[in-house]
Amino acid sequence: MQPFETLTEAIQVLKNKGYDQDFNLHPEWIECPPLKLKFKPEEFHVDEVHRFEGMTNPDDSSVLYAISSTSGVKGIVVDAYGAYAESISPLMIEKLKIDRNTEY
Repeated sequence: MQPFETLTEAIQVLKNKGYDQDFNLHPEWIECPPLKLKFKPEEFHVDEVHRFEGMTNPDDSSVLYAISSTSGVKGIVVDAYGAYAESISPLMIEKLKIDRNTEY
């Protein structure tokens, strides 16, 4: 995975690589509002994870996920560190890790 200096740079590169949808995390699924789609954990794969530290404030830290679905929809999720750790299911927490053995 390519290291990025900024979150903005990473988002642009991923969008250029086809991760063109913006996904939202929910306790049991990932949603793609523009396409009115929901993906359960077994219907998506985390391809890349990039972490960014806030330069002056640790509260500004975030994680960027590049995600592809089994139906071919690709997009990104931007999350603050740990923001969803207690509000999503254990299955979703596990699913938000990169699985290098799975391809869609």
